[in-house]
Amino acid sequence: MEHVTFNNAGIELAANLYLPAGFDEHRKHAAIVCVHPGSGVKEQTAGIYARRMAEHGYVTLAFDASHQGASGGEPRFAEEPSARVEDIRCAVDFLMTLGYVDEERIGVLGVCAGGGYAVNAAMTEHRIKAVGAVVPINIGRAHRASGDAIEQLAAVGRQRTQEARGAEPLITPWIPDTPTAAAEAGVTDLDVLEAVDYYRTARGFHERSVNRLRFTSNAAMLAFDAFHLVEELLTQPLQVVVGNRIGSFGSYRDGQDLYHRAPGKKDLLVVDGASHYDLYDRPEHVDQAVTRLASFYAEHL
Repeated sequence: MEHVTFNNAGIELAANLYLPAGFDEHRKHAAIVCVHPGSGVKEQTAGIYARRMAEHGYVTLAFDASHQGASGGEPRFAEEPSARVEDIRCAVDFLMTLGYVDEERIGVLGVCAGGGYAVNAAMTEHRIKAVGAVVPINIGRAHRASGDAIEQLAAVGRQRTQEARGAEPLITPWIPDTPTAAAEAGVTDLDVLEAVDYYRTARGFHERSVNRLRFTSNAAMLAFDAFHLVEELLTQPLQVVVGNRIGSFGSYRDGQDLYHRAPGKKDLLVVDGASHYDLYDRPEHVDQAVTRLASFYAEHL
C-alpha cells in the first residue's frame, strides 16, 4: 500500500493505493476506486474492500472525501454530494495518470452512502466500466425520510443566517458518540446501534473519523437523489450487495430499488443474516460480498 494524493478543484485528497501481489509496473492492470460511507474515512470499510480486491489482482484506490479525514478542503466536516461525486471523477483522473492502469478496465466500489455516490458518478463518468454497490444508501432519500424536510431546510436557513452574522458554524454528530450516549438516548434501532458499535468503539474506530457533520450540509443532502436518471444513464454492469437484517437506514430498500431500476446487466446478492454494518467488516459476511464482487469485476473489467 502506498500513500498518494490527487486533486479536486484545488483540494488535495489523501488516498491509499493498494497494489496486488506480483505487481508488475510494466503490465496493464484493472483498477477499482473504493468510496467510503458518510462520516467514514479510507482506513475503515473502504480500505477493507480495497485490500480484499487487491488480493484478487486489482489496483485499488481508497481516499478521504473532500473536507473530511486527511484530505483538505474548507469548511471541515461538510458532506456535499456534488463534491463527493466529483471526488470519484477526480480519482478516475488520477488512475489515468498511472502508466500501469488499463484505462479501459476501471471500476468503482462504494459502501453505504459511498455506494449511492458511486452509482451517481458512474452515470456521467463512463470511463468507469463496472459498478459495485455494497449496502448502498441513497443519502438524499435517507435524509428526507428522517423528518420533515421542509422544517429541516428552514432550520438550515436560520443557521446560515446566524453564521453569516458571525456565529460559529454548527457542527453536529452523525450518531451518538458512545454506546452509553446511545443507551441514554433510548436508541433501539439496529442500524444506529451498530453504527455506534462500528464507528465509536475499538471495532472500527479511527481517529480521523470524528463523527461530526457541518449542519448546513443537510440542505444539499436533502435535495440530492443518488439514483436520479439511473434508468437512462447507468449503462455499465452493476453488482448490488445487501443484507437481510434490516434497520432504519434503508440499504436493503435502496439496494433493491437500485437493482430493479438499473437497465443493464445486473446482479443482486442478498447476504443471509447480515446487517448493514456486518457487511462493513464481519469476515463471514464480507467474504461472501468479496467473492461475488471478484467474480463480477473479473467478468466486466
